[in-house]
Amino acid sequence: MQVTYASEATPGRENEDFVAAGPGWVVLLDGATAPPGVDGGCRHDPAWLVRRIGGRIAAGLAAEAGEPLPDLVAEAIKVTGEAHAGTCDLGDPDSPSATVSVLRRRADAVDWLVLADSPIVFETPAGTVVCRDDRIDRLPSYTRAAVRAARNSPGGFWVASTKPEAAYEARTGRVPLRGLRRAAVLSDGASRLVERFGRLTWAELLRLLDEEGPAELVRRTRAVEAAQPADAGGRGKRHDDATAVLVRF
Repeated sequence: MQVTYASEATPGRENEDFVAAGPGWVVLLDGATAPPGVDGGCRHDPAWLVRRIGGRIAAGLAAEAGEPLPDLVAEAIKVTGEAHAGTCDLGDPDSPSATVSVLRRRADAVDWLVLADSPIVFETPAGTVVCRDDRIDRLPSYTRAAVRAARNSPGGFWVASTKPEAAYEARTGRVPLRGLRRAAVLSDGASRLVERFGRLTWAELLRLLDEEGPAELVRRTRAVEAAQPADAGGRGKRHDDATAVLVRF
């Protein structure tokens, strides 16, 4: 398994994505940028959270003990919570949060986990398989209060934050290794050419990653973002941290 990636911050800001890879695995987290004026009851920012949770997941994957992926994620959230329970209000629903995407190769298959909107895309003999968690796309309202109430709540959407049980709400599955050529693990800032702008199909995105590399995907994304009208509107930020991982099998 060969892994290459590129990660670029929103222009002028700190990168709140985290990516790590090892023999047979990849983990990617995308921290949720806090809206202006939201305190969240925590002295730490999303970048701190993704490094803590992501680093703990990576350590578990590197140990190759074979735990179910939700167990690894739940443990990472639990340990991270314990690290700042004495200084921060872990009961605040606006506490820093992140998506989690994990890919792990097994003997005859690839396990995957997706929590919130950072997709994993596989090119299989039967075609493109997109593994995504679209619950945040189906909320009835996107006001600050509505999103706050829906975060890590039944019927809403789930993210890695302060509740270890969120890990067991992740989308999970397994893709047979036989015939599998390549996969992409993407923060939502790197999936925009498909999901937001409609400039590529998933199959075209995989081909671009393979032929021209993750950095080129990020470059093209920035070019499209820059060409958007300043008042284009719509849900989401004009720019976002972008992390694209290509996995060849």
